[in-house]
Amino acid sequence: MPLTRETPLTGLPGVGPVRGQKLEKLGLRTLGDTLDHLPQRYEDRRECCALQDAPRDRPCCVSAMVAETPRISFVRRGLTLVKVKAVDGAGTVHITFFNQDYIREVMRAGESFVFYGVVERQGNLFTMTNPVFEREGTGRTTGLIMPVYPLTAGISNNLMAGLTRRAVEECLEGLPEVLPAKIRKDHQLCQTQFARKHIHYPATFEELETVRRRLVFEELFILTCGLAQLKDRRSAGDGRLMDSSPEEFVALLPFTPTEAQRRAMEDIAADLKSGKAMNRLVQGDVGSGKTAVAAFGAWAAAKNGVQCALMAPTELLAEQHARTMDALLSPAGMRVALLTGSVKGKEKKNLLSALAEGGIDLIVGTHALFSQGVEYKDLGLVIADEQHRFGVAQRAALAEKGGAVPPHVLVMSATPIPRTLALIIYGDLDVSIMDELPPGRTPVSTLLVGEDKRQRMYGFVRRQVDEGRQVYIVCPSVEENGGAGWEDGPGMDLKAVTAYARELQERVFPDLRVGFVHGKLNAKDKEAAMSAFNRGELDVLVSTTVIEVGVDVPNASVIIIENAERFGLSQLHQLRGRVGRGKHQSWCILVTASGRETARERLKALCATNDGFQIAEEDLRLRGPGDFFGKRQHGLPQLKVADFASDMQLLKEAKQAAEELIADDPELKKSSHRLLKRKVQKLFQENAELFH
Repeated sequence: MPLTRETPLTGLPGVGPVRGQKLEKLGLRTLGDTLDHLPQRYEDRRECCALQDAPRDRPCCVSAMVAETPRISFVRRGLTLVKVKAVDGAGTVHITFFNQDYIREVMRAGESFVFYGVVERQGNLFTMTNPVFEREGTGRTTGLIMPVYPLTAGISNNLMAGLTRRAVEECLEGLPEVLPAKIRKDHQLCQTQFARKHIHYPATFEELETVRRRLVFEELFILTCGLAQLKDRRSAGDGRLMDSSPEEFVALLPFTPTEAQRRAMEDIAADLKSGKAMNRLVQGDVGSGKTAVAAFGAWAAAKNGVQCALMAPTELLAEQHARTMDALLSPAGMRVALLTGSVKGKEKKNLLSALAEGGIDLIVGTHALFSQGVEYKDLGLVIADEQHRFGVAQRAALAEKGGAVPPHVLVMSATPIPRTLALIIYGDLDVSIMDELPPGRTPVSTLLVGEDKRQRMYGFVRRQVDEGRQVYIVCPSVEENGGAGWEDGPGMDLKAVTAYARELQERVFPDLRVGFVHGKLNAKDKEAAMSAFNRGELDVLVSTTVIEVGVDVPNASVIIIENAERFGLSQLHQLRGRVGRGKHQSWCILVTASGRETARERLKALCATNDGFQIAEEDLRLRGPGDFFGKRQHGLPQLKVADFASDMQLLKEAKQAAEELIADDPELKKSSHRLLKRKVQKLFQENAELFH
């Protein structure tokens, strides 16, 4: 019976039910699945050397004849050695295999094999340990560029390579082409059958680059097709026609906005009067003044008789936004309210009633804003702060609260996303970049110090407080440690924050006012601590990362970050943005006891620049996109081939090609696009409801 892409792997020789279950852990059920199980790296096994010429610093292939029957010795329980003596005409090599007893049956004197591994040399004595081997002339695992696959326990690379080879030999004929011929021609891309074969078994590394380019383009093209489709659907929707004047709003502000703020307001005003639903991201570095831009959106909504909802990632930030918005907008007669999980009982009931009846113009809150039971009279604008914490699906859920006509959507992010990643993450949004800081902002000086400088650092804190300044001390929160206390070093878990604050108060700064705040405090206590710091009633605030975004204390001039190596660069940059918000020179002190050079190099990159976008690019390069977002909440599929850090040019090409194709065939209804449509839907199956 001929093999096909649908042939179950359990039906193949050497697999069986047990290995079949293990392969299923890798997402592999059929022979066709293995075509998409791509190598994670390659070993160049093409070089074949005589023993005398073998390089000393890297593996190579050696062709040699077994000179005598292999000998086995039992060293101890669970450890056996098989020793093989082989010759190649110019020398003798002694080969040792650990726990591979079967070799006695496989290798016989007089038979020739190719061995792949490092040849070690001591005088005229050559040795190899656990080399890969096969009979001479086989050419399955030596004499080629060998793929090395992602594996799981019980599945060897040889087994995986055997399966992909069968798939390449049996399943490529008639493999349908997902990329239209014109796109392949325009972007000089090879055909899918060639790509699928040679990504597993390239003849040369140049060929590998050709096929990888094709597969990266295909992957990014399918993804950006989906996002372009989503964007097209949203922009195709009728939006509320809203007239607004940035100049009229600017006259209400107690300060002069920057040019970047004005540009963002003009972008929003143009969107609101376009007749299409707005989906705009306002992206800017820490302190670039996005709040005023959001306030313009809320003001414009109220001027046009509709409501606005501003969604923040934490209660602390929601509370701060509500205060700021109230101060900016209440003089214009706007009614601002706050809805978080802490609002309960009669207060919540009255608030929800006022919201449903239109008695509130701007409601600020957390994800509670789109929970069941929250009804709006006429929701016309949704503002989401710190977009990367809300996926596409959450935005859609809040947008549904707008009823028949979808509300406009404005997203703000103070987290500079690398431009490469932004093309993907914000593929369904228009983007306004705010690349200018308000006048008077002094760049923060960033220093990296070790534990040996702790006492000097405490002395610096005291001098700053003597001058009337305030200080943040941030600890990482690693709750899994459960019971770590002060003895384990500052910042090991929540208990450590309180213990560290007590230690500082009792032993280090007995004459200063030390407080603490962390995410597990109830809202009232958290608010009390932050408010006390804000009013200048605390000199030092020990905190977890709850102060990462939004909290604005102009008098704070120093932020000390303990165990700085535990944080990503982008998060450190966010934390650094808590100081330097007033007229005083400010400092960010990164404390690390880590001796790892890579950790110190990463932290030095932060000391070298205040440019959030540059830092984000470096963070992406060092940690990859998975870590960039922490838990994958952004609702995008995992990519198999593309590398965000190095495939930027190809990403731009794929994005442009996808947008042109979707403009021509928005629903992918053409028969030539049927497979593409299926691929898009499969890729977005995590968020399939967005494509219905």
